[in-house]
Amino acid sequence: MSKVKVGMVQMTCTANKQENLDKAIAQVREAAAKGAQIVCLQELFTSLYFCDVEDYDNFDLAEKIPGPSTDALQTVAKELGVVIIASLFEKRAEGLYHNTTAVLDADGSYLGKYRKMHIPDDPAYYEKFYFTPGDLGYKVFKTKFATIGILICWDQWYPEASRITALMGADIMFYPTAIGWDTTQDEETNEDQYNAWQTIQRSHSVANGLPVISVNRVGFEQEGRMKFWGGSFATNAQGKLLYLASHDKEETTVVDIDLKQSDYIRKHWPFLRDRRIDSYQPITKRYIDED
Repeated sequence: MSKVKVGMVQMTCTANKQENLDKAIAQVREAAAKGAQIVCLQELFTSLYFCDVEDYDNFDLAEKIPGPSTDALQTVAKELGVVIIASLFEKRAEGLYHNTTAVLDADGSYLGKYRKMHIPDDPAYYEKFYFTPGDLGYKVFKTKFATIGILICWDQWYPEASRITALMGADIMFYPTAIGWDTTQDEETNEDQYNAWQTIQRSHSVANGLPVISVNRVGFEQEGRMKFWGGSFATNAQGKLLYLASHDKEETTVVDIDLKQSDYIRKHWPFLRDRRIDSYQPITKRYIDED
């Protein structure tokens, strides 16, 4: 296919897991009605962002993958003929949990999962308390409509992750994410943080000659202390913004992605072809010094 229609679901969540799943399914239906062929949901869409506190009770939110949520979404994917990208809290075994995205093809089949590799531990983002770093490596998934690469939130800051995923043959890069502002911050800080977040992901698009789809949650959580900043966006293969969501509204949008543009961009801006892979061995070091 030369073009694909991508649905982006930016929504608020509640403390009711079933309510959030039902809402996400309704938005997948809306996106499909608008022509979407691939629909991406935001990070951990079945719950509030629970990593703001270290609370053992929150482990009860986790589930097996495949499991109840993927079962429900597989039925919807098959019914609508759409690919669904679903970010979930995975219980792998007793005491072992991951931040994981499942990919469901347009025929309802389960294609597999990607486990988040980079795990933050910042104030209000205590993910290392909950999540074990992914051990599946970087992944691409050959869906009916495109070969897609999946990375999750904190992964978005790392050019190495996007490069490897691109080199594995991704046509489009997807980032389900959950990030926001501390509501005590000033507007200049807010703007700087959002611009950094968007810029780094657009740079992955430029460096790899790939469209990037970043889908973020929106709304106030953590008793009003955190405003998830929305701002979901889509770029073409040269990093040009094709769509930019608001910072304060739920949105279900469908964006046209030209898959053939990557070949054109990579021919004229040959960053992949000109890579000096013979010189990159030092990148595997933690820091380049004498120790």
